[in-house]
Order: sequence, then C-alpha cells, then structure tokens
Amino acid sequence: MKNAVIYIHGKYGTAKEAEHYKKFFNEADIIGFEYTSEYPWDFQKEFSIFIDDIYTKYKKISIIANSIGAYFTMLSLTNKNIEKAFFISPIVDMEKLITDMMFLENITEEELYKKKEIKTSFGETLSWDYLTFVRKNPIEWNIPTYILYGEKDNWTSYETILNFTNKSKANLTIMKGGEHWFHTDEQIEFLNNWIKNLA
Repeated sequence: MKNAVIYIHGKYGTAKEAEHYKKFFNEADIIGFEYTSEYPWDFQKEFSIFIDDIYTKYKKISIIANSIGAYFTMLSLTNKNIEKAFFISPIVDMEKLITDMMFLENITEEELYKKKEIKTSFGETLSWDYLTFVRKNPIEWNIPTYILYGEKDNWTSYETILNFTNKSKANLTIMKGGEHWFHTDEQIEFLNNWIKNLA
C-alpha cells in the first residue's frame, strides 16, 4: 500500500491547489479534499466520510492544510492516525479570532447572542452558534506538526502562534515579511523550500 498526503485548502481555495505539492512527495499520492462546509460541525461529518475511505486504501497518511483548513483539520483528526502535518498560516485559536473581530466591529457578546448572526464591514459573518461551538470544542492536537507562518500574518498574531506551537510541540518556521496568504514569487519560493526540506 502506498502513502497519501491529503491537502485541505483554506477559505476561497480549492482542492486543485494540491497539484502544487506533488513534486515534493514522490513516494505518495497527493489528494486534494474538496469540501463545501462553511461550519466546523459540517466539515467534521464531511471529512469523516472522506478520511475513513482513505484509510482503507493507504498505509500512512500525512496532511497539508492551509489557514482555516488547518483549524477544521485539527477539530476533525484529533483521534486519527496521522503520520505528520504541514500547516501553512494556520488558524490555531478560532475563539480569539472571532472575539478580535467582534472587538474591531464593536459587537458585544450579548448583541451577537440576540441577533445570532452579524455581518462585518470587512465581509465576514459573525455567528453566535459558531462562537459557542468553538468554546465547547477546544483544540487538542498532538500529531507531529510543522508550521509555516508569515511575520505579517493579519489573522493570527505571533503570540497566538507561539502559544499553540509551545502547547502542541510543533516545529515553527517564520518567514520574515511573509503574509497570511503566501502568493508572491518570493513567498512561494520560501514555502517550496520549506516543504521540500521537510517532505
């Protein structure tokens, strides 16, 4: 049986991005997971069916996950047998991200509770159900993990990523001047070298 590397994209991404990583994993099949879920509880169901099928076909499974895809992955794979994970700009503290957005928009918890959903000025919709779910389902992650983080990530602070790294004993690489979205030639080259050295 061969090994598999599952790619889980971030918001607005697609499973086709998995193609980018094929050249780094010669001994494994790279499989992009095309999910439609917006909420973590829906993702858990969707991903569970997908990953259970993968386990019947492959010997060892590793993960590459991007942004919110990493958060969804950690929620869904805590008790699964994963060899290692590569996280690119992961969302590691969803509660902090949501409460930070509430603070920016001057939204109180009571207001969100009453309205259930509030659209922000920057296009994100804040949801009381989402915040409640996040609080009831804290991340517990003990899979060997490598994290690539951009110094100028505007979704996750350095303090937040450091706290997670220390708690999970993950290996952290920081790109000076890097952003949440690795998209410039320089950033992509950095990402490529990072994963090439670890794959």
